[in-house]
Amino acid sequence: MQVIINDIPISLNGSTVTLEQAVSNSGVKDFKGLAVAVNNAVIPRTTWDNFQLNENDTITIIRATQGG
Repeated sequence: MQVIINDIPISLNGSTVTLEQAVSNSGVKDFKGLAVAVNNAVIPRTTWDNFQLNENDTITIIRATQGG
């Protein structure tokens, strides 16, 4: 399956892939402070392990930071 994560095409193994698997495969180690959107819709963290991705979905991963 091919998806796009932060404007980079990524190939994932399997025909059914969850959002949690895709985020993990993107190299993100710590999920704390992350916001993730699929096709411009924010997906709550509590549903990542059940959220099934589709071919060519666009995933945006943003990490919250603090500072001024």
